[in-house]
Amino acid sequence: MQQVITDDLNILLDIFPEHIREMLHQQADTSQLLEIIMDLGRPPEARFPNHEVVLDQREVSQADIDFVVSRIGSFTEDNRAGIARTLHRISAIRNRQGRIVGLTCRVGRAVFGTMKVIEDLIQTGKSVLLLGPPGIGKTTMLREVARVLADDFKKRVIIVDTSNEIAGDGDIPHPAIGHARRMQVMSPTMQHAVMIEAVENHTPEVIVIDEIGTEAEAQAARTIAERGVQLVGTAHGNTLENLIKNPTLSDLIGGIQSVTLGDEEAKRRGTQKSILERKSPPTFDAVVEIQDRTRVAVHADAGQAVDAILHDQPLDMEIRWLDENGEVHQEKVKPVVETSKKVTRESAPAKEAIKHRLYLFGVNRGRFEQAIKEMRIDTEITNSLKDASLFVTSKSHFRSKPQKVKEAEAANLPIYVLRANSPAQIGQLLNTLHPESDRLNSHDRTDLLKDALDEAQEAVDLVKDGQQATIELSPQGSYIRRLQHLIAERSGLPSQSSGHEPGRRVKIYKGE
Repeated sequence: MQQVITDDLNILLDIFPEHIREMLHQQADTSQLLEIIMDLGRPPEARFPNHEVVLDQREVSQADIDFVVSRIGSFTEDNRAGIARTLHRISAIRNRQGRIVGLTCRVGRAVFGTMKVIEDLIQTGKSVLLLGPPGIGKTTMLREVARVLADDFKKRVIIVDTSNEIAGDGDIPHPAIGHARRMQVMSPTMQHAVMIEAVENHTPEVIVIDEIGTEAEAQAARTIAERGVQLVGTAHGNTLENLIKNPTLSDLIGGIQSVTLGDEEAKRRGTQKSILERKSPPTFDAVVEIQDRTRVAVHADAGQAVDAILHDQPLDMEIRWLDENGEVHQEKVKPVVETSKKVTRESAPAKEAIKHRLYLFGVNRGRFEQAIKEMRIDTEITNSLKDASLFVTSKSHFRSKPQKVKEAEAANLPIYVLRANSPAQIGQLLNTLHPESDRLNSHDRTDLLKDALDEAQEAVDLVKDGQQATIELSPQGSYIRRLQHLIAERSGLPSQSSGHEPGRRVKIYKGE
């Protein structure tokens, strides 16, 4: 399915001391080697996808580390270095005096075929954001996107290469990027400036950016998109919902703001007065969640997807994967299973006349047991799929389709997908199964986020009316506190956070 262009593995192995290099050559399948770890005073290790190998019982010495450092490029501010004209990356761990005491030497490989699952999306000229955890293959896919756009579609492509991970170390870029041009970044803090420079000086049609991670970079990305340049970038985060909850990067998909509705409008919508809305059009038109190296989830309309999540509506998306022959398969995910308000794939309500037996997979059993005990309902947790009347799992587990989920589907067992592993979501499920029960604390059935925003709005009203000079709100996490600050700012009132986690809270007061 995938054809490796080159991994230049021998060049990487040559930087190690002889006793480590010999052990690496003895490994059965170096084509699967991911990285070599050298920590002072510990045996060197080789990491493979599913296991690790101790290369030598002798501990790594300072001389061993110095030997490697002397044979590679210079380390930049982010403690990363490379080997000229290769894709390998060496990252340093330093002690408090700045001396290098550990090295992570990652194997860089250029691979054909990784972007085939999203090629049609890239072809349209849409700006596309790739999401996924470290090591999942975001940079590998990004590198091929740059090559295909430059070579096959004859676009003017500029790569902003902060850590030289896309096009390799040294002044001459790796051939894996084709005719795309590469701009190196002197310091990670300068990435946003180089992004703007690329647009202003080099007339690109496409800009490729790896690891957008700061507010300045998110703003630079928006500026580029507003100038009509196609953007293809990556960011850390497993899902689109992770990005929405990230205050630093949420601007990439339009930004989130709190909006206060009038009484009539709130009643018409059936919501609280304070709700969350998307602030502006997304910087990226589409979002791709990389689930593994051959499987992705595609949100072709990022704005529509964000609105659906914020309004607690069914989230429509497409799952794509490559088979063993390199053929692309697509499957529309039925929105009904993506919302915690639906119980089964066919949206049939759970039967209320029977005793419910829940099979839990990837969710917190202790919280379920506590909620069942507090509600005093006739529900039990079973360890057998055969005895279960309902299969309960998390959104991430349902999307990745492990064997247990497939077994539940094959058995036609109703599936309930929790949006979050929280007491409120667990309480909502149990209350759905037992609508006759009124024992669940009303606060657990309320959207906690909306409660917090309503509290901030009420505080603003009291301070503006002069009824109180200062009001401290309930403790909240950093994201909710930021939204509470926005409510105060919109009303022209100063606010500040005080206290220590987890008791940190927002204080709203009358300005001078």
